[in-house]
Amino acid sequence: MWKFYGLAAFVIALDQWTKWLIVKNMVFGERITILDPYFELLSHRNRGAAWGMLQGQMGLFTIITIVVIIAIIYYFHKEAKGKPMFQVGLMMLLGGAIGNFIDRIWRNEVVDFVHVLIPIINYDFPIFNIADASLTIGVVIIILFIIKEERDGKKKVK
Repeated sequence: MWKFYGLAAFVIALDQWTKWLIVKNMVFGERITILDPYFELLSHRNRGAAWGMLQGQMGLFTIITIVVIIAIIYYFHKEAKGKPMFQVGLMMLLGGAIGNFIDRIWRNEVVDFVHVLIPIINYDFPIFNIADASLTIGVVIIILFIIKEERDGKKKVK
């Protein structure tokens, strides 16, 4: 069971390393086009939550993040035993939550840098980072796990 914590540690390390690279090598607002016009690195900072909501509410984010981390660890140890898909989803959430939490504590802002554009529908996706991606992937995995559990439960009833 403890081996899954390695996944969270990997996410945290990758997240912090990539953010360090951005801060060290790019000035705020600088862009590096990777795949024009779809993908670029953009040095950005966020003092809010997802998509810049609730700017400057660091106290609130600190409390929420601590509660979320405790809940993830609780569910991991009490509800996820023998359920590797659920365990992976929870550890992706944990790694992402801690990755952004480190930024909020050390930098008083979150470093974002992945900028995706979808020109076909003229959509400029909010700038994000590895921790944000990990959070999203974790939520998707957990939703898929819940759907699978529901289907398996219905099959057993029949």
